[in-house]
Amino acid sequence: MADIENCDLKSLSPLQLFEKVTEQGEKVRALKAGKAPKDEIDAAVRMLLSLKLSYKTATGQDYQAGLPPRDLASINNGTKEEDDDLVDPWTVQTSNAKGVDYDKLIVRFGSSKIDTDLINRIERATGQKPHRFLRRGIFFSHRDMDQVLHAYENKKSFYLYTGRGPSSQAMHVGHLIPFIFTKWLQEVFDVPLVIQLTDDEKYLWKDLTTEKAYEYAIENVKDIIACGFDINKTFIFSDLDYLGTSTGFYKNIVRVQKHVTFNQVKGIFGFTDSDCIGKIGFPAIQAAPSFSSSFPQIFNGKENIQCLIPCAIDQDPYFRMTRDVAPRIGLLKPALMHSVFFPALQGAQTKMSASDPNSSIFLTDSPKQIKTKINKHAFSGGRDTIEEHRKYGGNCDVDVSFMYLTFFLEDDDRLEQLKQAYTSGELLTGELKKVLIETLQPLVAAHQERRKQVTDEMVKQFMTPRKLAFEF
Repeated sequence: MADIENCDLKSLSPLQLFEKVTEQGEKVRALKAGKAPKDEIDAAVRMLLSLKLSYKTATGQDYQAGLPPRDLASINNGTKEEDDDLVDPWTVQTSNAKGVDYDKLIVRFGSSKIDTDLINRIERATGQKPHRFLRRGIFFSHRDMDQVLHAYENKKSFYLYTGRGPSSQAMHVGHLIPFIFTKWLQEVFDVPLVIQLTDDEKYLWKDLTTEKAYEYAIENVKDIIACGFDINKTFIFSDLDYLGTSTGFYKNIVRVQKHVTFNQVKGIFGFTDSDCIGKIGFPAIQAAPSFSSSFPQIFNGKENIQCLIPCAIDQDPYFRMTRDVAPRIGLLKPALMHSVFFPALQGAQTKMSASDPNSSIFLTDSPKQIKTKINKHAFSGGRDTIEEHRKYGGNCDVDVSFMYLTFFLEDDDRLEQLKQAYTSGELLTGELKKVLIETLQPLVAAHQERRKQVTDEMVKQFMTPRKLAFEF
């Protein structure tokens, strides 16, 4: 309790206060369950009541378990203040040409910034140079990554969980971001990985049959395998397929569902009375892979294996709910690492959409299509005329070609040279686009070549529930 007593509560955001109350509530329950001395329980209860009072003073709202303060809920419901960014699992919008203000989002969501100290600690723990996504702030936010590292440094294993919502047959380059980073994490830490295909979600939210959603899932699995994952260390599953075969998975879904109310999911996800009950129940399905007991064949039924989830920040509402409910069902909270969004070709106000072919570079695009899309649609930070550009320079903060190079160009020195040359006016927009074209064409072609090698038998092997190359 000393950490709370010594904390300046007035300096905390409403969401941070909310989390303090939640943590203290868990502490009170644990003390009662452990039959701690009465004076210890009473002191913990007094602290809980004090925190609840501070929360109500700061927000004007009574604390409700699992229901974040309304300023956060309103963002997830799609209402926002002027100039605020709209970020939820289905929509990303901002009026700023530079894209979402991620520093504000960290404060709003109550996560922690991935700072230099954490990156250096990852480097020390793995003995590997940090991935470019870490070096460049593409993965920028986390929850409890320090706990994962502490466990790893003390020879305790963890596992990775990420996923894909299969809404189309072809994935685009933005969809590769979590898989590229997850593959690096798996390799440097040498840990198991589970990948969830939420074909059930796409059936519930989109005009798809279950057969078509599953077909998309299988096609997406081929692209995921083509990223180079180790079949001996990776389990990929479709919800429509795996849910019927794993008692551990379904048991955890039911446990989560019992401890999250309709009022809570309305507040977190913005569901309404007209939404089908499948949508209301779905968050528990996305929560379940966060718990090792959902995969008894991998973890030998153990419930105490820490989970780390690399994902885009728009998926965080699912895991805020998961982290809130986990202690109440006796399971570990998952840790998270959040990435920024991959912008549409038209600009960083939105993320890429698989339903708009001109907003994306697809993994099925030919070299000619890639060249045409970038030259025609990539938003430019250049000036209106060559003369003005030479004089005033371009703006890398809004230029989509430069943003894409930040994701895919490995050479830090080359990236900095391009930035300086474009900002000074030495490099023209067409020349910068040419660099991007020459970067993406071989990357996509190499992916297509690897995908051709993925057979139906390989897909079946990756998706068969089985023991992986780890002992638990």
